[in-house]
Amino acid sequence: MNEEKIPPVADPGLEEHEHRFTDVDEAAADRAYKQIVAMLASVPVFVLAFLFVYFGVPKEAELVLFGANFKMQTTLLGLTGGLATLMIGVAAIAWARSLMSDEEIVGDRHGAASPPEARERVLADLETGIEASGIRRRKLLGTGMAGALGLIAVPALVSLADLGPWPTPALRAETLEKTIWAEGIRLVNDVTYLPLKASDLEVGQLVNAVPANLEKIGAGAEFQQAKAKAAIIVVRMDPNSIKIPDSRKDWQVDGILSYSKICTHVGCPISLWEQQTHHLLCPCHQSTFDLANSGIVVFGPAARSLPQLPITTDSEGYLVARSDFTVPVGPSYFERDSSKDFKEGDR
Repeated sequence: MNEEKIPPVADPGLEEHEHRFTDVDEAAADRAYKQIVAMLASVPVFVLAFLFVYFGVPKEAELVLFGANFKMQTTLLGLTGGLATLMIGVAAIAWARSLMSDEEIVGDRHGAASPPEARERVLADLETGIEASGIRRRKLLGTGMAGALGLIAVPALVSLADLGPWPTPALRAETLEKTIWAEGIRLVNDVTYLPLKASDLEVGQLVNAVPANLEKIGAGAEFQQAKAKAAIIVVRMDPNSIKIPDSRKDWQVDGILSYSKICTHVGCPISLWEQQTHHLLCPCHQSTFDLANSGIVVFGPAARSLPQLPITTDSEGYLVARSDFTVPVGPSYFERDSSKDFKEGDR
């Protein structure tokens, strides 16, 4: 005999519905309607003001408020863009609280699987929602909201211009794809700036190095950017234990090779040197490069070999660069051409 199951919590039922003022007074509903439309209509005004400030107010102009100095352009951009966004939010809340349907609906629980008639039910519910929103009777609500949401994207799109210049091939060649290495620049220790002499390096040794002309740049952002791209590691290996392709025969000096210190995965600096295997390990994501085989990737997420710096010696026996890197250093980016990167089997 099946016993009737008693629910653990009693059905509380629905409280008595209290009608809103706009539900019982048509004049109040019309006032709310006009207020919402006015808020949505103010959005284009604030967007235009944003554009005027962005293009018309000098970045150096200052604004004094409460005894403090503020950048006028930044302050006004935040004010106009913020007010445009605020008006959309306030209009949406006012629309929902004063004009949309205010009926309580009880939804019974059902199984996770949708019944065959689910599509028709969803469409019917959608139709009910549209009808309850009042958008068909007060058409400016939908038009105003759609227009406001579309226009609010304009300040964001215009602000993208501040991200920097368009990365044309010519600009990339002079910035991302260029370092301060050049023919004849000496390789120096990255701490002492002492030049590296080929005869002083021992087999198995790794030295962190930079170009000698880095010291002339001074300090600040320009120095950090130049060092981040030009930093290298210099290793010496037994010439009989390394593979040197024909195209790179003159890139090394008696087993001394130089590679970029920047991982090609996400740009971490690397110098974890495994002398026995000739592998260089990145501590961030364990990308591993074989320095005895043109820096190819042997493990990890990195997709490109470490860029190798062509080197030779000057008349005094010090290591110098033959040229800049032949491929961009660091991680990949969308416009980067990887066709010249070294791959296993290249000669």
